[in-house]
Amino acid sequence: MPTNSAVKKLLFGTVVLLGLLAVVGIVTGAIGSSVLDRAPLISQPEIHLPPQPIFPSASRDRHLGLIDTKEEHGSSAKSESGHGSDTHGQPVAGYDAHSEQSSDKHHSTPLEPMEFAITNTMLSAWFASVVLVLLFVMGARKKSLIPGRLQSIVEVLFEGVLTFATGVLGADMARKVFPVVATIFFFVLFNAWLALLPFYQFLGFVDSDNNIKAHLVRPAGTDLNMPLALALVSFLLVEYWGFRSHGFGYLKKFFAFGSIFKKGIFQGFIDIIVGALELVSECVRIVAFTFRLFGNMTAGEILVVMITFLFPLVLTNLVYGLEILVGLIQSVIFAGLTLVFISVATSHEEH
Repeated sequence: MPTNSAVKKLLFGTVVLLGLLAVVGIVTGAIGSSVLDRAPLISQPEIHLPPQPIFPSASRDRHLGLIDTKEEHGSSAKSESGHGSDTHGQPVAGYDAHSEQSSDKHHSTPLEPMEFAITNTMLSAWFASVVLVLLFVMGARKKSLIPGRLQSIVEVLFEGVLTFATGVLGADMARKVFPVVATIFFFVLFNAWLALLPFYQFLGFVDSDNNIKAHLVRPAGTDLNMPLALALVSFLLVEYWGFRSHGFGYLKKFFAFGSIFKKGIFQGFIDIIVGALELVSECVRIVAFTFRLFGNMTAGEILVVMITFLFPLVLTNLVYGLEILVGLIQSVIFAGLTLVFISVATSHEEH
């Protein structure tokens, strides 16, 4: 057993080492390098908001500006001979997509409406889905009264989300909506946390100057399509349980024209206006859900990249800790608001 003195020495040594690494990071970062008039340790990053195509390689090179589209058809022989863009390159750091390309910076152009390509955000979503499936399948594969570590983790995760849902909807309703709400919660959470793995930042396709032009994987939450898809799932789930609980009478919440005959013209007109506002509010939820998640995930990604550029090494870990908390908060908010809206839809009473 280590003595208290040994533990204190180890702790002191660790603090000193981290302090030295932090100083080295500040000196070699963009700010320190600018003061010392030297090149920074990490080159200036490029922020790409649109998802970037990764496969097929021809589509990737064209949209990243690594192929001259005007000469694309006339340069196939040149490409095959090893000059120009290597359409058979492997997606790893150091891959030279076009050795004769000029050093001008290119930005990814959007895909055409009928064009299909696998993007880096799509790969990230698939990766998170595979990790989720493997975790829960492996955790539930050998169920035991005395659970092992993996089964214990899975049970804690499930019980936590189910308890949260039960507190909002009650035990019976919580079990009915649990599969979809839990899927939303874990998908948002794992997408945010897996994006903090180091290879998300350094694994990608580079140009002749060794600058990454497209990352192989990028957090799916930074692609507007993923938050929008989750928002639509949440919206449809709420409306489904609204109709299931009240039938077509659920529409009275939005179209209260019958109030004119029941409550008079003045009160009926007010109910119609309130119903119209309810309808607008119901649809605006899709936009709010989408941009809340997209904005937080994109801002977090940009923050991690910029802090790594300004202060590499130790100080970047502080931002990683913040992003772990943000990922948890966003998953709780997304799932929690879905539960609240289901509760409102199922317990609706006529105005």
